[in-house]
Amino acid sequence: MPEEVTIAVVGATGAVGLEFLKVIEERELPVGSVRLFASSRSVGRQLTVNGVPYTVQQASPGCFDGVDFAFISVSAELSQQLALQAVEAGALVIDASSAFRMDPGVPLVVPEINGQDVEDHSGIIAIPNCSTTQMVMAIAP
Repeated sequence: MPEEVTIAVVGATGAVGLEFLKVIEERELPVGSVRLFASSRSVGRQLTVNGVPYTVQQASPGCFDGVDFAFISVSAELSQQLALQAVEAGALVIDASSAFRMDPGVPLVVPEINGQDVEDHSGIIAIPNCSTTQMVMAIAP
């Protein structure tokens, strides 16, 4: 059995954040704990992942300590700050914002198309926006 991991979801109460949580459950990832972060409007809200309730917090210095994977879906400006903090704390970041999409040092990955590119990263992997993902999925074959 794989080792349990700690996952952080930044923007947890937004549409993409909720989808990240859904995928965590559907893929039956070996999750030891989940840390949920969102704006001050959502702080204190409870979300359930794999039957376990977690309380949404606001990201703060040190919040990524011990995190293995950080899924981030917030504004580009905020993502640039938080993604770098997460990487410094040792997490692998999957970023859904536009912050790193044009950065030549950050792979832009659609797993069904270029999944092998996740091997060549410096702690951050970017994902394209939803319309680009659908388009490349259709034209790739």
